[in-house]
Amino acid sequence: MKTIFFYASVCITMLLCHNAAWAQRDWHNTDKDREVAADKDSITKKGYTLIWINKDPNFDMELKKRLIDTYFINYPKLAKYFNRKTTKTVTFVIDPDYEGVAATSGGVVRYNPAWFVKNPTDIDVVTHEVMHIVQGYPHRAGPGWITEGIADYVRFKYGVANEEGNWKLPDFNEKQNYDNSYRITARFFHWIVKNHDKKFVKKLDKVLRSGTYSPEFWVARTGSTVDELWEEYAGNPTI
Repeated sequence: MKTIFFYASVCITMLLCHNAAWAQRDWHNTDKDREVAADKDSITKKGYTLIWINKDPNFDMELKKRLIDTYFINYPKLAKYFNRKTTKTVTFVIDPDYEGVAATSGGVVRYNPAWFVKNPTDIDVVTHEVMHIVQGYPHRAGPGWITEGIADYVRFKYGVANEEGNWKLPDFNEKQNYDNSYRITARFFHWIVKNHDKKFVKKLDKVLRSGTYSPEFWVARTGSTVDELWEEYAGNPTI
């Protein structure tokens, strides 16, 4: 019994040390971002804060303003409608070392400045990414295509400059499927909202965050499985 207790104590200690190390690593990453930043800022409005860390000395300051404005227009709105418990402090990092478009982890969104050089009007990438913060789903809460489909549906509905950014939902074609993710899934969700349940996306988001999602959700909310819904959608995809 003493031996078992000893090994249990060792395991707990190692786990605590591991978690502390990860927390320290994340903290130091934030510190490093601030140390090398060419432009740092912190803005608070009506209880919400945005920490701005720009590591690109050539980043356009007018674009900075538009990205910040988009955050304060949409993040409080999305938090109020979908998840009032989401963090009130978000960090944006303009990171030349990041090679994608944008990526969100926890309350931090990293943006590739090279993307904005080519797409300076794509400011609603902010709307998509901050929705991921609002979502805050636990690990393996549900399929990734749903997560991204919801974020793009939210961009479609709440985006402040989608038309200017030449961003829209795609036309339907028979090669698509509901699990293609992003805009294809978002269009499917929009069709469901129009034809079956006005609060479908809000309810779907809620069960994912609570960890209670299952394929039966579709039947409970619409009376049909996801495959049956897609078949109906494919037969009349007008939105």
